[in-house]
Amino acid sequence: MKKQAIYVFLASALLLAGCSDKGETQIAEAAATNGEVPAYYEGHVENPQVTGDQSLLKAGQSIRDDKGEIVLNASNSESGTHQIGGIELTLREAKLFHYKPSYGLIDFYHSYTHDTDFHVVKFFVEIKNTTEKPLNFAPVALLETSAGETKLWEDDIYLEELNGEVAPGETKKGSIGFIVENPDIDAITITTSDLFDEDEKKIQAAEKIEIAF
Repeated sequence: MKKQAIYVFLASALLLAGCSDKGETQIAEAAATNGEVPAYYEGHVENPQVTGDQSLLKAGQSIRDDKGEIVLNASNSESGTHQIGGIELTLREAKLFHYKPSYGLIDFYHSYTHDTDFHVVKFFVEIKNTTEKPLNFAPVALLETSAGETKLWEDDIYLEELNGEVAPGETKKGSIGFIVENPDIDAITITTSDLFDEDEKKIQAAEKIEIAF
């Protein structure tokens, strides 16, 4: 299976360490209050289990919709592009926010935490395959915070299918986020997966990327 090699790498990291109209209206109103939604979100489908934070640009800003309420604690909107073999990975933004999901989503989050509200470290990324062959890659295989917490790819709450095969010339974009227990964070380090070709052969080593808040 083409994805087998990448998930073998991701598993090894464990050893190492349909919006409602009402919801869309509320998001639009909040965007007008908080700030303009960045252009790189164009075409991105709203996540079904996390309130959209696109309009939150400064600490203290908040937004509420039918999925819950977010209060932004910190952000870094300095885009950075990293070339990992034939993959061009762009980290558009990193955010730390407090999230209180709606009652209807509590069961979903019980597989991650028993708390009814929590803090999340979230990224918006773009992944482009610049080659003419399929590649297998995961943008965040491992997350480490300055508070000493470690999270793995499987802890992602957004589930936007950004891991795995990237077709020739294809660009994927979306959100990746992890619940953290300690929000006293001033920096984070992410480790990508290794890069594999269509024959599950490793062609590029993983890369570490540091982000400050």
